[in-house]
Amino acid sequence: MGKKLSESWVKKDIYIYCMLTAIHISRKLEKLIKKWVVPQTHNIENAPLGKWNATIFFVDRKKCWLITNAKTQYHVILPDIKAADIADIDRIFKRAFYTQLQYDSISISLDNVNRLLEDVHLYPTDNDRSTTAYQNQRLLDLDYWKYEYQSLEYMPIRDLTNRINKTPINLTSKKRFSGYTDALTEMKRFLDTNAMVK
Repeated sequence: MGKKLSESWVKKDIYIYCMLTAIHISRKLEKLIKKWVVPQTHNIENAPLGKWNATIFFVDRKKCWLITNAKTQYHVILPDIKAADIADIDRIFKRAFYTQLQYDSISISLDNVNRLLEDVHLYPTDNDRSTTAYQNQRLLDLDYWKYEYQSLEYMPIRDLTNRINKTPINLTSKKRFSGYTDALTEMKRFLDTNAMVK
């Protein structure tokens, strides 16, 4: 029989080889939740949807997260995230993603969402300039809506997220009109391709 593996080695092996969803957070967000951020010391084997990027914005002094999928530029907003919520961010993010998909008329089970995302971990920024540029544009939209609605409780978060997910974007290097799409279409295409949609 082979040698008995130490508990610490087994844990390390599982940590490295299990697929997970990496959410790379902005430096601004990292300053607020530093103890929850995992140092990236190895290559990450991402779950099917790949990695996401998160940044923070404020409405009525309440902290809200804008989380964006790098493959599709599909956005999810987590409103009014408090310090006590960070320990449960895996469940909160999965539920918000599932709810947004339903609002966007993408029919998918919560079980499939869990399979798509696996375990969610927060990592330092990966300096993804492309995704950051898309996020900065969406933050401008959200700034406008903040003044329109005045208060977070009056902001229809799912509807506003639906609007930004329908904003025309170009995920190619080509400037032709044919290169334009939107994040909702790209997410639907990904889920259709991977047979995740009901």
